[in-house]
This record gives sequence, structure tokens and C-alpha cells, in this order.
Amino acid sequence: MFNAVKTIIMEQIQNKRLIYRMSRFEVRADYQSHYLGTLWQFLTPIIQIVIYWIVFGVGLRGGSSIGELPYIIWLLMGLIPWFFISPSMIQGSNSIHQKVSLVSKMNFPVSLLPTIKILSNSVQFIVLMLIFVVVLIINGVGISLFWIQLFYYFFCMFMFIFAFSLFSSTISMLIRDYQTFLSSTMRMLLYLSPILWDPTGDRVPPLLTNLLQLNPLYYIIDGIRNSFLGTAWFFDDLVYTSYFWVFTITLLLIGAKLHIHFREDFVDYL
Repeated sequence: MFNAVKTIIMEQIQNKRLIYRMSRFEVRADYQSHYLGTLWQFLTPIIQIVIYWIVFGVGLRGGSSIGELPYIIWLLMGLIPWFFISPSMIQGSNSIHQKVSLVSKMNFPVSLLPTIKILSNSVQFIVLMLIFVVVLIINGVGISLFWIQLFYYFFCMFMFIFAFSLFSSTISMLIRDYQTFLSSTMRMLLYLSPILWDPTGDRVPPLLTNLLQLNPLYYIIDGIRNSFLGTAWFFDDLVYTSYFWVFTITLLLIGAKLHIHFREDFVDYL
């Protein structure tokens, strides 16, 4: 398994320029037939943010804040990472099935395809995150030392998505129903993660909170929010941090092993 992971990682490193070029092409190709072009990368999440804020912030919460923080600010801390996580996991899982027929006759490592999708989606995430930082400063949320660990949680996010996409892209090739199941699961996880509501609230039973924390995305999103608010360091809960990394590394090991084992036969499953 470790040799499989080494092979996959070396393929990413050796082809990093190709990954960068193809990810740029992916961004342009997705919106080339639209009048507004890549502007839709930002219009779509803005529209979704407004809808979620109206439904959950104004409708269900009556405009109330979470602690001293306006709900819209609290919401953005979870939604912006989600706008990167969800499409990257879904598209990364489908990336090999979409392109394997084109690259099967070329000297092209198919393990690059999930990475290309992840990198192409990261442009939107970086821009939205920079805009959000400006919004935070305007609203009086000062920069603190805790913001340093944002880089740690971003690394966690990229590593988990890569491990998941490598695993899922192989399963999706073998079992096409898996892609439909994944899309439905991601819609469900939006409501089971600390994005639209606070699972640690007084009305939530501790047992339910603990169960929800088994979701690795909970660790990432909650960690990003804690970093912005300056409420906790990632090493404050070493048990939860260890759980996340054991889960992610195990997923990477299994995903790499499956990918190496089946990739010579991917075309046969089309």
C-alpha cells in the first residue's frame, strides 16, 4: 500500500506543470460558452449564500446572531469551504470516468485527473476566501495569531479531498451507481456539518454532536471557523486530530492501492 501511495505522489510531483496547465484549461473550458464566462464561478456561490441566509438566517433564526457574531459572518465561515469541498469531491470522483477514454492511449497518469479537478476549483475558493477576509476586517473581526493555523486546515482539506477523490474515482469507475449515491450523500452532509447550524448548541444532545463529529468534514469546517474566531488550536483536541489523520491516511492508502490495481483496466469498465 505504501508503494502505491509513493507512486501516486511521485506522479503528482513529476507532472505538476501539466496539472497546472490542465487545471487552467478546465476553468476556461467550463464557462467558455457563457456570456459572463468565469464570472459565474463567483455569481453562483453568491446567489446560494443569499438564499441560505434568507432561509436560515432570516426565516428560521429571525435575524438573530450566534453569540456576538452576525449569522451571515458565521455562515460564510462554513459555506465558503463547502463551495470548494463539495464540487471537488463530486467532480474529482467522476474525473477518471469522464476523461479515461481520451487519455487511455496516451502516456498520461490517470491519477492526475482528480488533482486537476481539485486545483481548478481552488481558484474560486482562494478568491472567495480573500474577499471574506476583507469582510471580516470591515465587521471588526481582528486578525489574530490563530489565523496561522488556517494553513494547517487548508492542508487538511486538500489532503482529505485528494485521498477521497482518488478512492472514489476508482470506485466510480467500477460501480457507476456510486456517483449518484455520492451526489445524494453530499447534499445530506451539507445539513449534517456545522455549516448552516451549530451542532454544539444547547438544544443539541451531546451524543448527536459526537456522532456528527465522526464526519471528517466537520473537523475541517469547525477548525477553519475556530481559527477565524480565535477560539481553539488544532492541538487542543489531539484525540480528534488523530482521528481525522488516521481516517484520511487510511483512505489514501486504500484509494492508492485500488487505483494502481485497477487503472490498467479502467477502459474495460466504460
